[in-house]
Amino acid sequence: MTATGYEAYESAGALLRALSAPIRIAIVAELGSGERCVHDLVERLGAPQPLVSQHLRVLRGAGVVRGVRRGREIAYSLVDEHVAHIVADAVSHARESRS
Repeated sequence: MTATGYEAYESAGALLRALSAPIRIAIVAELGSGERCVHDLVERLGAPQPLVSQHLRVLRGAGVVRGVRRGREIAYSLVDEHVAHIVADAVSHARESRS
């Protein structure tokens, strides 16, 4: 196996680790339909603001989401739409396997 091929597996592993928490999967699913501010995510997910912010930091660090300052708020969006598809497929698969 070439170094480049293995690096791709390492990157994929890092992405999957970043998505390993259910709330991070929910955040990515929400961002898959458009950019959101923290207060939007808090409202939609029913999670406390500090928890949502903490998980957004993890996702930012992993290069999954980016934030753009809009006045006093930061609007978060997905860096790459492929991640939204990965999450949607994983959730769909989980729902199918429970039926």
